[in-house]
Amino acid sequence: MRVLNRTAGRLSRHRRGPLAGLAVLLLGLLVSGSLYTAFSPAQADSQASQTDEVAKGKELFLVSCATCHGKNGEGIPTVRDGYQIGPSLVGTGAAAVDFQVGTGRMPMASPGAQAPRKKVVFNDEEIAALAAYVASLGPGPAVPDESDYSIDGLSEAEREEAISRGGQIFLTNCTACHNFNGSGGAMPRGGYAPALRGVEGKYIYEALLTGPQNMPNFSNGNLSPEEKRDVIAYLGSLEDTPEYAGFTLGGLGPVSEGLFAWLVGIGGLVGAAVWIASHTTRTKKDKVNA
Repeated sequence: MRVLNRTAGRLSRHRRGPLAGLAVLLLGLLVSGSLYTAFSPAQADSQASQTDEVAKGKELFLVSCATCHGKNGEGIPTVRDGYQIGPSLVGTGAAAVDFQVGTGRMPMASPGAQAPRKKVVFNDEEIAALAAYVASLGPGPAVPDESDYSIDGLSEAEREEAISRGGQIFLTNCTACHNFNGSGGAMPRGGYAPALRGVEGKYIYEALLTGPQNMPNFSNGNLSPEEKRDVIAYLGSLEDTPEYAGFTLGGLGPVSEGLFAWLVGIGGLVGAAVWIASHTTRTKKDKVNA
């Protein structure tokens, strides 16, 4: 009994020693770290993969984008106040990069009023890496999932309702620039609203979400994700709807139709009047000579 008491006393003194607390702390950290690694390896691999993607995106950004947007995406101002060679990308989010780079609008050869759609320079992995790097600069809209802009999972009746709602939203908010059937049109200061025919649903959703170039920003507070999806469904329905009006004249509305009316309609009437007048005069001369 005395031996047990002496042993317990020694252990108690060692527990109260200056290194005992440190040893227990290190042991606890070792055990908890081992358990965390054992039970969540997928999360650790995902974080490492994301870090590698951001690093790859930064390398691509420094080579292809930093000339206009700055080495840290802060933008580069010009001599004129309020103007920039390339705007700041902090807080623009991955969706803006996916739209601009995925449609070939970026990188631009030189700054201009508007970036036209052209051949895509980067592949999908590089675009994802650039988007991940810009997203790391500040919080912003993420790249949408297919379920955000597709109505494939809806029933036939729900699809019809979505297209109808999308048409009302589009006619209220978008026709001033993109025309009633998405054919696009001219805008001030060298800009233009591009045609929406044949544009992928993901890019239309990202454009609504981020507001590229002259386009206003329709955040989820202005248009809900469902409303954006409905607009995309309406635009998709236009491509499947046959044209019943004969010559559509590009679908540009009253401008092209009025021009056609003046040149062809009124011009044809004037030509017919001149022809009738000239032949009437000739007939009268022939009668007088006779």
